[in-house]
Amino acid sequence: MRTSIFGTRHGTAPAPISILDFAMAGRGLTAREAIAASIELAHLVDRRGFARYWVAEHHSSPGVTTSSPPILLARLVSETKRIRLGSGGMMLPNFPPLVVAEQFGLLASMAPGRIDLGIGRAPGTDGTTAMALRRGQIGAEDFPTQLMELLAFLDDSFTAGNPYGDRVHAVPGPWQDAENGVPRSFERPPVWLLGSSGYSAQLAAELGFPFAFAAHLADENLELALDHYRSRFRPSAFLDKPYVIVSSGVMAADDEREAQRQAWAYSHGMMRMSQGKPFVVPTPQEAEAYPYTNRERQIIEMWNAKIMIGNGEQVTAKLNARQKQTQADEMMVLNLGHTPSAIHRSTELIADSYGMPYMDD
Repeated sequence: MRTSIFGTRHGTAPAPISILDFAMAGRGLTAREAIAASIELAHLVDRRGFARYWVAEHHSSPGVTTSSPPILLARLVSETKRIRLGSGGMMLPNFPPLVVAEQFGLLASMAPGRIDLGIGRAPGTDGTTAMALRRGQIGAEDFPTQLMELLAFLDDSFTAGNPYGDRVHAVPGPWQDAENGVPRSFERPPVWLLGSSGYSAQLAAELGFPFAFAAHLADENLELALDHYRSRFRPSAFLDKPYVIVSSGVMAADDEREAQRQAWAYSHGMMRMSQGKPFVVPTPQEAEAYPYTNRERQIIEMWNAKIMIGNGEQVTAKLNARQKQTQADEMMVLNLGHTPSAIHRSTELIADSYGMPYMDD
């Protein structure tokens, strides 16, 4: 694996800083507005020297617009110049591996050296929607087999006797260059395994792949997962030593109270999701006026505790503490709030607190 896939540290940050995006469509915001806000956010993080910009995959959720990471990434290729773009992640059980290999082979051909393929095994949705997506027996229990098939398509490396063998190829890909009699110019996107438990951590270690942990979902599993990954890591042709990204939910604002209001609104949306209701982030005003039961307040406080909240300096101090605790090679932040302007301001404050410079055009 080329060292260029790793992030560059700017300013006083102890490790490279990256962005994960859901393209939130909170109450009162349309999908068009959410996507436009994500494009502007990508402009901002590209100018400020963040390491990468990953897009999550979610389905059947009116509050999250990123149902197709490859489509949004294709737009962001032309909107950015420096930053690495990727999926955080593609939920492999939802797709035939050939489709994922073709989509990311096309993205890698559009932006050579700037595309990451983050792979997850969760559905990114509820069970009924997963059934509608999959239309068959493919499921997370077959994840290792699906992953091996994806890698074989990306590298055009099926073994002799495989039914796909010389008959099925991912295009764009290495086979296309070889077939045309020219040196192989295709540089396949690096594969990252994503997870919020020990399962993907252990698989990433066995394969010698980089690993990204979703602490914004399950920070209680963080220490165990990283221990599994590092203690069982086997060097590979892709990576000679462990490389870890830790993703954390954040909300920074000029006024600490506003940061708390935005984060509480997001946690309210997660409370609705836990109740089987549509995951829509209400406005801060709606969240403040809601008549909570004791149980609902407990659920919101549980989710809120996972978010790093405060002004820019307070949030970066918490990020620094987590990086020191975990020795993460890279930190990824997911701004969790209702309002696009608040999400953009949170990103700016984090960059300012770390002294990350504006990059020249």
